[in-house]
Amino acid sequence: MGIVAADISMSLDGYIAGPNDTLEQGLGERGERLHEWVYELAAWRSRHGLPGGTTGSINEQMDEAYKNTGATIIGRRMFDIAEGPWGDEPPFHMPVFVVTHRARGPLAKQGGTTFYFVTDGIDSTLAQARAAAGEKNVGVGGGASVIQQFLVRGLLDELHIHLVPVLLGGGRRLFEPDSPPYMEFEITRVAQSPGVIHLSFQPTR
Repeated sequence: MGIVAADISMSLDGYIAGPNDTLEQGLGERGERLHEWVYELAAWRSRHGLPGGTTGSINEQMDEAYKNTGATIIGRRMFDIAEGPWGDEPPFHMPVFVVTHRARGPLAKQGGTTFYFVTDGIDSTLAQARAAAGEKNVGVGGGASVIQQFLVRGLLDELHIHLVPVLLGGGRRLFEPDSPPYMEFEITRVAQSPGVIHLSFQPTR
């Protein structure tokens, strides 16, 4: 059985989206800045059907993470915001389980991505994702609420934060005050690529 890992980009002041994030502006004002580092990676471009891209150690790690992941979990807000931009062939190419309170039947897309909407909590969501992933890992893509729930429940094995040197000054935080409760982590990786510092942690049990 694989691990459960969350992966997200964050500003220096702790935001994963800028101010005024809406369905039309999913990452908020200037929120796209948090993801500029990944857009030129060959591994990211390949999954989005784009040619070329930069290579190197960070690209290799990203490519390996993609290949080792067999299912992904996201929140309903992330799905609602990104469904349009993802188009008919989302970049997952695997089962995606959406944590939600609104029931909906499976949504199959081109390229091997099927969205499953789970209404009975993160434990059930994770059980279904593990079954779909088999021996591969389960990725937790966000948003913040889903990552926090996994941390609080002790269900997350690894947390990868890509720290971008920008102050957004507002928006949607990865961690709000007093949520989740006090926790400690072991630092497992610190790496750097142009415009971003890559930090990996394991929660201490």
